[in-house]
Amino acid sequence: MSRGQSIFATAVFLFLAPGTVAGLIPWWISGWRLQPAFFGLEPLRWLGVLLILLLGLPILLESCGRFAVEGLGTPAPVLPTQHLVVRGFYRYVRNPMYVAVTSIILGQALLLGNGSLLLYAILAWAAFHGFVLLYEEPKLRKTYGAEYDNYRTRVRRWIPRVW
Repeated sequence: MSRGQSIFATAVFLFLAPGTVAGLIPWWISGWRLQPAFFGLEPLRWLGVLLILLLGLPILLESCGRFAVEGLGTPAPVLPTQHLVVRGFYRYVRNPMYVAVTSIILGQALLLGNGSLLLYAILAWAAFHGFVLLYEEPKLRKTYGAEYDNYRTRVRRWIPRVW
């Protein structure tokens, strides 16, 4: 796949997959209506904004871009990368896109004071975790072999190492 094709396909993927999981479904759940802040703590709303704008969106966009530009593929399993992507946020966690999407959903839950969105964030992360264990990691081991095994020993799945 050419770089231009991978950028286009990744943009489509970004709109369809994370756009649905972190945009459309939270809107269906909440209507994006403000409710009272959790425990009456208004600063939790600002934490939600930070999770969305400073953690979730930048990590998601940068990580998707790396798949397209460096990996010459997409995050979609049907159009995988030609190269293992290990730079950018992938230096810190093996699954930055899932961390980003979960952060966006959690941020919306905190911003809106919506317990159903909080539950959805937990369920979405559990689904991501299951998908990673049952499909992604075995597929990456098979595709990239020792290169992926070496990467796995250096980089954690969800939480960055603190050196």
